[in-house]
Amino acid sequence: MGVGVVLRRLVAGLAAIVLVVEAAVLVLVHIVLGRTTANQSMSIAGSDPNVMSKATYAMGAGMGAFLVLCAVLVGVAAIRDRSPNRFGRIVLISGAVAHGVLGILSVALVGWAAFATMMLILCLLVLTLTLYAARPGGAEGDPGADTPPPPAPPIGELKPTSP
Repeated sequence: MGVGVVLRRLVAGLAAIVLVVEAAVLVLVHIVLGRTTANQSMSIAGSDPNVMSKATYAMGAGMGAFLVLCAVLVGVAAIRDRSPNRFGRIVLISGAVAHGVLGILSVALVGWAAFATMMLILCLLVLTLTLYAARPGGAEGDPGADTPPPPAPPIGELKPTSP
């Protein structure tokens, strides 16, 4: 087992753990916000407070489920040492984009510590995606498919374009 395999698995495992913790924190924050909205009968522009508190619960559950899905995909990649399939990559890329956007918003609304946390998670997701990038030599996700590309023709030599 090479250093690259250990690094890939370590980064992916750490990303999975961090995503699960983030999901739990976000669900807890949304529960507190929903209860606060319901208890104080808060209303924005005449909106129903019950609808607002239930929407807050639903948003927390949705965000938590999405982050747990990302954590499961990264965790499976770490255990199997294979890159995620196309659906998995799309989910992880959308999670990275979401963390980038949340990082931008959090620096203005919460502070630099929240921004640093979002950027750490973004870096873990992007590093996991790049370490588990599809290899050009073989099947998608096959860790042993490291066939080198054909050598480039020497400078000045013409390469035929048709058979």
